[in-house]
Amino acid sequence: MTTETPPVVIPTKEPETFSREYVQELRAENASYRTRANEAKTAAEVAEAAKVAALAESETKVTAATTAANERVIRAELKAVAVKAGMVDLDGLKLADLSKVTLDEHGEVQGADDLMKALKESKPYLFGTTTSTTHPGKAPPSGDPETKLAKDMTPEEYKAAKAKLK
Repeated sequence: MTTETPPVVIPTKEPETFSREYVQELRAENASYRTRANEAKTAAEVAEAAKVAALAESETKVTAATTAANERVIRAELKAVAVKAGMVDLDGLKLADLSKVTLDEHGEVQGADDLMKALKESKPYLFGTTTSTTHPGKAPPSGDPETKLAKDMTPEEYKAAKAKLK
């Protein structure tokens, strides 16, 4: 005798059905999630673009400020070199080609002496003879000169003093 096992019968399920209103509600909810995700993605892209633009603008401003500061340092150093070279009027520096004058990594001006040599050769009228701070003549007499007030003078002294002023 053989025992056979009866075949297993799997009950078939009927497909679940949902009401039309429920399905539409789920689809609307899903659409709102997709819309919010797309809006968030767009906002993130706009924020990233604004960040890149702000970074580029700040780099431009830093570069401009550094260039302006370097130009000021160069102009100040050139004024000192020009005075040392005997330049009569510092407005003559406006005639100079400053493109070869630079700052090195230590903040030292390079090319200023060469510029002054070239400027002396091409525009010698800008340079005068250097004068010393000592006076070669004799010193003025010591003591205060006697000054008299008009009320203390005689009429003749007053007339003489008045004639000196004319």
